[in-house]
Amino acid sequence: MTKIYTYCLFDHDGTFFGVYSSLQAIHRDAIKLCNKGDSRVVLEYDQRTHVPSLTKLRNILKGVCDVRVTYKAGAWSATIIKTKLKE
Repeated sequence: MTKIYTYCLFDHDGTFFGVYSSLQAIHRDAIKLCNKGDSRVVLEYDQRTHVPSLTKLRNILKGVCDVRVTYKAGAWSATIIKTKLKE
């Protein structure tokens, strides 16, 4: 049985933006969605803020499923949800 993980991206209104299989692509698009104002982008997970980086995102999502990570910058935000395809 193959484990296939997908990453869903939602914008600040909760509107579905897309499904990804690549962490690099979803990280890039989440930064693009948030980087519209004057504020710097931060990554929020488990009630803590972090500097957003692909390495940090990978380490947060490693080994867990059905988890939510949010990128925020002022009024803009993007949410990533990691899920697993089930047969």
